[in-house]
Amino acid sequence: MIIVHHLNNSRSQRVLWLLEELGVPYEVKRYERDAKTMLAPVELRAIHPLGKSPVIADNGKIIAETGAIIDYLIETHGQGRLIPAAGTAERLRYTYWLHYAEGSAMTPLLLKLVFTALPTRAPALLRGLVKAIANGAQKGFIDPQVTAHIDYWDDELAKSPWFAGPDFTAADIMMSFPLEAAAARAGAGGRPRVKAFLEKIHARPAYRQALERGGPYDYA
Repeated sequence: MIIVHHLNNSRSQRVLWLLEELGVPYEVKRYERDAKTMLAPVELRAIHPLGKSPVIADNGKIIAETGAIIDYLIETHGQGRLIPAAGTAERLRYTYWLHYAEGSAMTPLLLKLVFTALPTRAPALLRGLVKAIANGAQKGFIDPQVTAHIDYWDDELAKSPWFAGPDFTAADIMMSFPLEAAAARAGAGGRPRVKAFLEKIHARPAYRQALERGGPYDYA
């Protein structure tokens, strides 16, 4: 039985979704973020030294990092599902989007989250200065980068219904997190094709079943 060490409001929600899509039995072990710091509890360090989620356990193996977990589950339990055939153009796109999701896409979104939160974490006497610096960084660098990525997603989704081509794949599961984050925090939901993509994934039975197993999810 696969065990998913699941942290609330985290990337591990995508792992639950993939397992539901594949129909693979699994057990959820829940962890809650600290209400003040929003950090994962120290108990996760007993599973993986970095104390991060997602982490899964399967037949004595511990696998961390969302992309690595997705690769492992598709290879070990996918039986050829949710991945294009090897050697095709769709397979190349699949590989690209699978890695882009946690590489290029998440960097500006994480920066936006950090710089938005900075003023609230600053000492009261410095809060105005920190807010001015944070707003300047967002306006001058972070927001243009986020907008460029959102434009890119919307343009790419004009080429095919899903990121890797005509069929839904695990790359779409990977891409769901940056698109949902950008829709919640950067207005990406106003782009027609991004909005259509989010509506399609939210309507999938496996997506809804994963939410039931994983619990409330801020980006959904």
